[in-house]
Amino acid sequence: MEQIIPLFNSVERLEAQLKLGKESGDYSKDLEFYMTVEFLLSYKGSKDTVASYRRELEKLLLWSRMIFKKPIKSITRSDIEEFIEFCKKPPLSWIGLEVADRFIQQNGKEIPNPKWRPFVNKTGNVYKLSDSGVRALFAVLNSYFGFLIQQEYIFVNPVALIRQKKRFLRTTQELPRIRRISNVAKEYLIAEAERMAQENPHIHERTLFIIKALLAMYLRISELTENDRWQPKMNDFHKDTDGRWWFYTIGKGNKEGEISVSDQMLDALKRYRTHLGLSPLPSIDDDSPLIFKYRKGHGGITSTRQIRGIVQECFDRTVNILLKEGKEEDAHELRHATVHWLRHTGISEDIKSGRPREHVRDDARHSSSVITDRYIDVSKAERHDSAKDKKI
Repeated sequence: MEQIIPLFNSVERLEAQLKLGKESGDYSKDLEFYMTVEFLLSYKGSKDTVASYRRELEKLLLWSRMIFKKPIKSITRSDIEEFIEFCKKPPLSWIGLEVADRFIQQNGKEIPNPKWRPFVNKTGNVYKLSDSGVRALFAVLNSYFGFLIQQEYIFVNPVALIRQKKRFLRTTQELPRIRRISNVAKEYLIAEAERMAQENPHIHERTLFIIKALLAMYLRISELTENDRWQPKMNDFHKDTDGRWWFYTIGKGNKEGEISVSDQMLDALKRYRTHLGLSPLPSIDDDSPLIFKYRKGHGGITSTRQIRGIVQECFDRTVNILLKEGKEEDAHELRHATVHWLRHTGISEDIKSGRPREHVRDDARHSSSVITDRYIDVSKAERHDSAKDKKI
């Protein structure tokens, strides 16, 4: 079987590759690769966008080289339809059971990670590409082929020729289920984070703070990491003239927002800052990083993967405890959860507690109440209860 090798690295490595390719003449030898690099780098102001576009275009280029065996330039509308179907049902050899780094260090050199795969399925069930995944794939491909037209590399966008994109989507009565962890798993997770912080405060006081921030303020992990447009600082926690505390952030879509800070979240901040040797609460001029690096140098964490790793360690330890205590269902759920589920869990719990929907919407920074409504499962429960005693 032909080895599946990742094509694209970090933004910094891509910039270096592009420069070297132009200097060495390799650019013209592998034009499609380098033009794709240029396309990705046009979004380098947002590392999240680069990561999502890289993921989809890596699949396209690998498919074109290993399956289609023709250049991107020759792809037609029917070929794109075939590629979409491929992404919906990729071969098992293309699917990994866990997220793996594209490249690893070996003997001082960076080499492709043999564990990396273009698709990931952590559930253990049959791989399924969600409707939102299909839509995202169409959007990326459409932008990409539009770019190639601008570069005069192709003259027709094959994605734009697909008139019935809906046929690639499943028709459902209800919106997709919101993925969240159970109340039992949440309680055990927080308890384990507390235990880790007691055992090794130097490392895990940070873990505890991150988990509480993700749950209590519905943060995305990108809102805890430094990038070109956002550097979370201690004084992003600030008090208004009435003594209420807020957290300022720049989130998805470069959108600014203020999140109300609960008393328990404020206590979590005080504990974290006290551990760092700082005053319990930040002053207006305290612009020190919110999430410190502990191992290399100073400053804030710049990698979302590192945040995922920090939380995943706590997930894994909690799963083991749940299994030991006979809570297999909760353990199974948490084993397949992602960090983003903590955001969903926090939002869902606040809505269930009776907090006004509009308040949750604004703290979650949803663009519409329709999105927030997806977290309301009361009507679904009531619908089932009313049907329970129906007679046939």
